[in-house]
Amino acid sequence: MSIRAATHDDVLRIREIRAAVRENRLAWPEKISAADVHAFIDRCGVWVWQDAAGEMRGFSAGDLADGSVWALFVEPGHEGQGIGQALIARTCDGLRSAGHVRATLGTDPNTRAERFYRTNGWTREGTTANGEAFFWKLL
Repeated sequence: MSIRAATHDDVLRIREIRAAVRENRLAWPEKISAADVHAFIDRCGVWVWQDAAGEMRGFSAGDLADGSVWALFVEPGHEGQGIGQALIARTCDGLRSAGHVRATLGTDPNTRAERFYRTNGWTREGTTANGEAFFWKLL
């Protein structure tokens, strides 16, 4: 198992995993296009988690400009194996290296994702304008 930087060849698989999740689903999947993912890879970097067979099972990304977590998704059927914890740690390391002392993110309230962040030391601080639970964590 390993975490590596995503390449442009990974964009299709990243979008497949994002579309397959059971919670925090995009109401309009076209809202995040392949071009958006390509741009994020170029600007900030995206991390992917591969199993021993080299299959991507999750990905994460942090926005180096504002210190936010842009994405953390694990393929259904592979949750609960430490993939999300490894990916969020790598993303936070990247944000810290970029000079941020605090990371932020938004996620759907009352979901497994919200419980995951709370369990991993994130603090909920209200709700975003679009109804997501807003979290922060000192890096």
